[in-house]
Amino acid sequence: MSTATDAIAIDRAAPKPEGASRLRQILTLVRRNLTHIKRQPEMLTDVTIQPIMFVLLFAFVFGGSIEIPGVDYKPWLLPGIMAQTIAFSSFIVAIGLNTDIGKGMVDRLRSLPIQRSSILISRSIAALIHSSIGVAVMSVTGLFIGWRINEGIGRGLLAYALLLLFGFAMIWIGILVGSAMRSVEAVNGLMFTTIFPITFLSNAFARTDVMPSWLRTVAEWNPISALSQALRDNWGIAGIPVRADAPWPLHNPELATIIWSLAITAVIAPLALRAFNSRTTD
Repeated sequence: MSTATDAIAIDRAAPKPEGASRLRQILTLVRRNLTHIKRQPEMLTDVTIQPIMFVLLFAFVFGGSIEIPGVDYKPWLLPGIMAQTIAFSSFIVAIGLNTDIGKGMVDRLRSLPIQRSSILISRSIAALIHSSIGVAVMSVTGLFIGWRINEGIGRGLLAYALLLLFGFAMIWIGILVGSAMRSVEAVNGLMFTTIFPITFLSNAFARTDVMPSWLRTVAEWNPISALSQALRDNWGIAGIPVRADAPWPLHNPELATIIWSLAITAVIAPLALRAFNSRTTD
C-alpha cells in the first residue's frame, strides 16, 4: 500500500508534458477545423452558392427597382455584399465553437497538453479562411457583372486587408455568442436577429441620403457603411459623392474601418474570453 501511495505522489509531482509548440497546436487545430469542410462540402454553401445568389438577386431582381442616378448599381453593389459576407464570419465561428463545446470536443482538447488560447486562435483562422473563400467567389462573380479594381493592385489589396481586419473583429462577437449561448438554435436566433439587420441598415445595398434623418444617421455611423465605402473608394467604383455634411466615418472610411475593428476587438475580446473560460472551466 505504501509503495502504491508513493507512486501516486511521484506521478502527481512529476511535470506534465509541455506538448507541441503553440504554432503547431494552432496549425493542427486549423487543419482539424478545415477537414470538416473537406468531409462535408455542403458547409461551403454559405460562401459559394449564397454569395452568388445575393449578387444575382440584388443585381438583376431588386437592382431594377433600386435607382441611383448616374451610378451603375451592379459593381456598386458588390462591395456591400462582400462587407455583409465578412460580417457573417461571426456566424461561422459562433456555431462551430458552440457545437464543439456542446459535444464535448473542447473538454477533450483540454485533457491534452494544449493551451486553451490555441483553440480560439485556430477557430478564428479557420473562420477567416472560410469567409475568404466567399470573398474570392464573389470577386470572380463580380467580373461577370462589370466589377473591376480600377485603382491599382496596391489599393485593391488594401481593400481586401480591411475586409479581413473587420472580419477578425466580428469573429470575437462570434466567440462571445458561441460561448454564452447554450445551443446552436439559440446562437442562430440571436445572430440572425442582430447581425442580419445591421448589414442592411447601412449603405451596403442602398443609398442613405434618401432615408429619414434619424435612420440616415444610424446607417452612416454603422461600421458596415464605413467598410463598404472604403471598398468602393479603394476599388475605384463610381458612386454617389459623399455629402459635405456626412459624418466623419464616410469621409475617412479606411481609418474609420480600422478604428471600428480595433474598438470592437478591444471591447468584445475580453468579454468573449471570459465567457469561453467560464463555459469551459469545471
